Amino acid sequence: MSPVASDDEPIPVHDRTIALVGLMGVGKSTVGRRLAKRLGLPFADGDIEIEAAAGMTVSDIFAQLGESEFRAGEARVLKRLLHAPRMVLATGGGAVLNPETRAELKARAVTVWMRADLETVASRVQRRDTRPLLRGRDPMEALKAMAEVRYPFYACADVIVDVASGAHGEAVDGIVRALEAYWTEAAA
Repeated sequence: MSPVASDDEPIPVHDRTIALVGLMGVGKSTVGRRLAKRLGLPFADGDIEIEAAAGMTVSDIFAQLGESEFRAGEARVLKRLLHAPRMVLATGGGAVLNPETRAELKARAVTVWMRADLETVASRVQRRDTRPLLRGRDPMEALKAMAEVRYPFYACADVIVDVASGAHGEAVDGIVRALEAYWTEAAA
């Protein structure tokens, strides 16, 4: 069965897109590229796809149109990507806030929560000033507030992998091991 054969047919877990979820700064894009290469799959970065669709940067979308318009565009782009052939997909940290996106992820992807402690994430996100949800805010306080809202959604992921302590290659190894265990259990 093709992973995009029909919206009514369930997609076997081995044929589903691998969607990386988690807070900004956990490494979804960087690790996702490496994971895709390791698995021989295409890679898509949700934020880059949103920018291409909107013809402006994520920061400009937030500044000119607001977060609600960004989230609406994000939902449309992720739905399109989740209906495309199997890939590794790095989602934006807030993608799980949209109920329709959560439903699409559940139906069409194996979700992987890339989990890292907030101190690690805060140190990573302070390196660049490209995160609209952190502008003018203390990164640690902003991340704590995001975690409070988002962690219950991330916790519903099919696979949870702690990625804070090691290099990107170690994160890829951990995700591959967790996916193999998930696929083995699903096949049983």
